Amino acid sequence: MRKFFTYSLLSLAISSAPALAFELNTGLIDAAKDAGKAVTLSDEEIVAMGRDSATAYDEQNKVSPASSQYSKRLAKLTKKHLKEDGLNLNFKVYEDENVNAFALPDGSIRVYSGLMDMMTDEELIGVIGHEIGHVKLQHTKTQFQKAYAASAARKGVASQGGMAGKLAKSQLVDLADEVMKAQFSQSDELGSDDYSFKFMKKHGYKREALISSFKKLASLGDVDSITSSHPAPSKRAKRLEKQL
Repeated sequence: MRKFFTYSLLSLAISSAPALAFELNTGLIDAAKDAGKAVTLSDEEIVAMGRDSATAYDEQNKVSPASSQYSKRLAKLTKKHLKEDGLNLNFKVYEDENVNAFALPDGSIRVYSGLMDMMTDEELIGVIGHEIGHVKLQHTKTQFQKAYAASAARKGVASQGGMAGKLAKSQLVDLADEVMKAQFSQSDELGSDDYSFKFMKKHGYKREALISSFKKLASLGDVDSITSSHPAPSKRAKRLEKQL
């Protein structure tokens, strides 16, 4: 397929080089405009695109049905956190063996069944609290802006109004994927750790469970886990132990 595309592009360039140059130039200009717009997206635009990205990403993954034990367990654990700290949150399970969880700026939080298999209920709540922290502290908003700018630069999305409605499903999936794989800064990760620590105390959960969740994640290293950015989970566990 790649050879065919290259050959087609080369043929087009030979037969209509001026037109192609104009189209490429226009695309680059539009991309540059859109990349600039990405840093000034309104909160409403980001929430709308986050919501649409969650919907598109759900279609690309195996969402656990409401009747499954995974979904029932998550619903029971999160039912009192659907409106948390001024946020409107929604939760779903992806039936996937990866040990992972992520959040989007609209408050969509997705938990992988591999993570649920590894964690006790309160350890899982600790991880969820960490993801809520990323939303509340606007870390996901920042990552979404970066992902949108990168997508715009690659694909030249039009920079006119109503951007959320203009994005193709594939672009929405790409945005969610970029945020899911985002490497948060040390400051962001520790800030979300602290948020979860306070979240657990506020709701009467055992904060030791958050510490033990990091110890379990440390046993996996950084591969296919939610701890793929520094600092290491073992150090995060020790840091929280000191706070106790």
